[in-house]
Amino acid sequence: MPATTSTYRGRFAPSPTGPLHLGSLIAAVASYLDARHNEGSWLVRMEDLDPPREEPGAAADILQSLLDHGLQWDEEVLWQSRRGDAYNNALLQLDNQQQLFRCDCTRAILGPGGACGGRCWPRQAQVGKPCALRVKVAEDTTIDFQDRLQGQQQEYLGSELPDFILHRKDDLFAYQLAVVVDDAVQRITHIVRGCDLLDSTGRQIYLQQQLQLLQPQYCHIPVITNDQGQKLSKQNHAPALQVKEAATNLRRALAFLQQTAPPQTLNHCAEILQFATRQWSVSNIPAAMGIAAQPS
Repeated sequence: MPATTSTYRGRFAPSPTGPLHLGSLIAAVASYLDARHNEGSWLVRMEDLDPPREEPGAAADILQSLLDHGLQWDEEVLWQSRRGDAYNNALLQLDNQQQLFRCDCTRAILGPGGACGGRCWPRQAQVGKPCALRVKVAEDTTIDFQDRLQGQQQEYLGSELPDFILHRKDDLFAYQLAVVVDDAVQRITHIVRGCDLLDSTGRQIYLQQQLQLLQPQYCHIPVITNDQGQKLSKQNHAPALQVKEAATNLRRALAFLQQTAPPQTLNHCAEILQFATRQWSVSNIPAAMGIAAQPS
């Protein structure tokens, strides 16, 4: 059920796997401007759920980099690493609804698609630990939603992404569960994020439906890519943003989003963001999934 409240609440949710780079700044700027243009709140959530992938000090560096670029959030930062009880409560609700099952399939059995294929559901009494927890998805399940930029979307969840994992074998909560629970507790109404997460949306909407939670509005913007067509990311060694170039970084992000260029007389981040907030237009953003970075 789509959110009906008139109070806009958006968010930016980075993972602390490295410093803020241009790709993540673009997502932060887009979500920030959409919130501010609509006179709404902009929240920050740190998705620190996967310690093996996290870089020491990265979370603090990301938060400081946001502030250095004038991106001041509302309310306290929400840390997913402190939210275990909430995620367990959601798992208990799904279990009480008989929608969870244990899975002890190895990677070799699962294959490249990662689906259990119905092997574990009939043999729950024999499934031991370590095991993952999966949510049942009927084979004919489809998810339809309207993306503000990408248009009408339909995901054949039951055939393409069936019975996905909510709690991993290594005792870590899965991203899909955590993001749905936390969007609900933060009362998020609008999500602006990169197109690399478009294929996660069907699973998240499915969980919202099973947990009887409101469905936010979604807007998936293009991601910036390198010369090889790969998403600009920490894994692909995207360079960290330099504080002394903060105003230039904002201008590059706005240019990528094809927003009206701020006058060159504006030299401070606050001035640039105020101008960009007034001029913000989602319809100006290209609907392409990925766009190559331009030379700085």
